[in-house]
Amino acid sequence: MTSLPPFALFFVGALVVAFTRGTVRKALVLAIPLVGGLSLWFGTGAEVSASGAQVLLQIDLLGYTLTPYRADKLSLLFGYLFHIAAFLGFLYALHLGDGTPDGSVAADVGEDDIVGNETAGLQHVSAMLYAGSALGAVFAGDLITLFVFWELLAITSVFLIWARGSDKSYATGFRYLIIHVVSGVLLLSGALMLAHQTGSIAFDAIGLEGNGPAGWILLIAFGIKAGFPLAHNWITEAYPESTPTGTVFLSAFTTKVAVYALARGFAGAEPLIIIGTAMTFFPIFYAVLENDLRRVLGYSMVNQIGFMVAGIGIGTGMAVNGAVAHAFADVIFKGLLFMSMGAVMTMTGRTKGTDLGGLYKTMPITATLCIFGAAAISAFPLFSAFVTKSMIMVAAIEEHHYIAWLFMLFASAGVLEHAGIKIPFFSFFAHDSGIRTKEPPRNMLFAMTIGAVLCVLIGMFPSQLYALLPMEMDYHPYDTRHVVTQLQLLCFGALGFITLMKTGVYPDEKRAVHIDAEVVYRKLGPWVVNTVGGAVGRADAYVRASVMEFVRSALDAADRSHGRMGPLARSWPSGSMVLWVAILLAAYLLFYL
Repeated sequence: MTSLPPFALFFVGALVVAFTRGTVRKALVLAIPLVGGLSLWFGTGAEVSASGAQVLLQIDLLGYTLTPYRADKLSLLFGYLFHIAAFLGFLYALHLGDGTPDGSVAADVGEDDIVGNETAGLQHVSAMLYAGSALGAVFAGDLITLFVFWELLAITSVFLIWARGSDKSYATGFRYLIIHVVSGVLLLSGALMLAHQTGSIAFDAIGLEGNGPAGWILLIAFGIKAGFPLAHNWITEAYPESTPTGTVFLSAFTTKVAVYALARGFAGAEPLIIIGTAMTFFPIFYAVLENDLRRVLGYSMVNQIGFMVAGIGIGTGMAVNGAVAHAFADVIFKGLLFMSMGAVMTMTGRTKGTDLGGLYKTMPITATLCIFGAAAISAFPLFSAFVTKSMIMVAAIEEHHYIAWLFMLFASAGVLEHAGIKIPFFSFFAHDSGIRTKEPPRNMLFAMTIGAVLCVLIGMFPSQLYALLPMEMDYHPYDTRHVVTQLQLLCFGALGFITLMKTGVYPDEKRAVHIDAEVVYRKLGPWVVNTVGGAVGRADAYVRASVMEFVRSALDAADRSHGRMGPLARSWPSGSMVLWVAILLAAYLLFYL
């Protein structure tokens, strides 16, 4: 099993799951990530721990060496993470096909929202292929193999958006697909340029120096999937339009594959410090104003990835370890928050802050688990982000990136406000919406409970996660200065939220459309295409008309000379013709001699 790439089990499993139903399908979707994770831990993981990085599968093709399976501590960390995420996601989605309300189409749960076996099968198979593609990407040892799985990530995940079945989800899915195909084209272009320059397609450290345009093209390709500024709106648009269960999978894989690719190829690239710092900062303002709570979590996703990107840009062992550790923690606590919002959506059909509130009365377990996720993302002591994000902050201070540190400190307070307080407050407390429902299916509660327990275990016993990190370090998060500083930050952040709410300064939850960078490709882009297309169409019509008029004039002139009534069509005397032949012959002889 150790020589079998992890993605193979998921791809074969997806084929089997497609032809099964009921209990058999449920057993398979849970067993595949569980068996795959154990095989990776006791097989490849043990080998890498004993002897270092391993190249476990290589193929020679057209003069290049493809490496579909290369394992080291960095890829193994993400491999373990993706198996955990897949298991939690499938456990959360286990009820699909049981006649449980989905709540993904209408505002009120009704017969049209019942998830049938066909839709359930689509989501299970798509999620299985999606998880396999993510595993294939993080264990790829060359850029061509990475490109294949990079594109498969887009193709397999878009069905989780289309599975919602609304007109808006179809349009969103197509935009999502186009954006990710563009990312893949850039990746392939950069890989071919790099191969031409160096003669190698190995996926190792790339950097921006010495590789010319190839390095920048690859950075942009990775950045689109990571949600760099101006390329981030596919996250905030696609996640809220997916099904309640599909969003859990979407939040786990694509962006974290991009973080892995940046850590592998561009650790220490200084532009990433600026990009990452900007990502931590600007989404806070959108998240404060946004009414759709799943879209708030989308902006929160960009914010958290910003910390990871900044850590990768700093490039020290502490910073890179912090970035990948925070990616590990983020998949779990952000997944928990998306699961809690998915549970609310499943049982009420609503995700807008203006429509919710008072749900703690009938959904107390879900509310409690949501609070666990909120505490984790806010970096409360004894929760996961406290022991991961702090490494990035410490590394920024140690490397004298004081301005970046100040922005990230402000962003940390913003995280408490928009994800730590706003999500649970407006969902389960705030005003009483009058909605009286019940807890979601037990499998959803089990998945959320496991996520909450993991958030606490990582926060209480960080050494277990630190042992899996790719670089050696000596870091102890629970020192007095760090604990006191973080508690002060949390207390002042909470006090600020309460003050703004009591004084009426905090923005009201309103039904509104907030203009973001997506206006470029949703509004400005079509306008430019239509405007330019209209001008090109008019120019094309003018050129075609002019050419046709010229052709008609030439044909008319030829007809006048050579037509039936033209001079060349008349009968000529034989003597005249002989005379002309004699003249032409004389001229020829003259020039020849």
